[in-house]
Amino acid sequence: MRFNSIADVYSANDHVRSSFRDILADVSDDEASAAVDDSKWTIAEIAEHVALVNGGMARICSRLLSKAQAEGLTANGEIALSDDFMKKSAEIAGIKVEAPEMVHPSGNRSVSDSLASIDEVAASLDELRPLFESVDSVTHRFPHPFFGDLSASEWLVLLGGHQARHAAQIQRILGELRA
Repeated sequence: MRFNSIADVYSANDHVRSSFRDILADVSDDEASAAVDDSKWTIAEIAEHVALVNGGMARICSRLLSKAQAEGLTANGEIALSDDFMKKSAEIAGIKVEAPEMVHPSGNRSVSDSLASIDEVAASLDELRPLFESVDSVTHRFPHPFFGDLSASEWLVLLGGHQARHAAQIQRILGELRA
């Protein structure tokens, strides 16, 4: 997906989060905890994983933007995504990726707890929006295990893409469970 501004990314991420919530709204407790043969995690564990990842991404964005702000690096609300980020975004769509251990679910969270955490992270990202729109979100970078060094704006885009990827995974699992 192409974005012209930080506002575009926020709008897309809000839509993804809303869709994620809608998908999980109809999931029963039995479905949330059911193991499916081709899926490593249950729906509840996938929701927990998304909550963990979103939290980590928000913290990374905050650190990168704070660094740029401290250095007086400004921006105009436009977004710049590297060609490498765009290429790897297309590549990852067709492959299965192993999550780092630090974002593996514990299995002790309910779907509703994970959704509450996802909403808290969204609120913290909303608080960061003025920084995203006024501070350089490209110069400083932090490494991702698959994508390499990413800017704050790339982490923000990745957050929505990651959540959308897992929303599709949950829909596939529900299709199998309800077949």
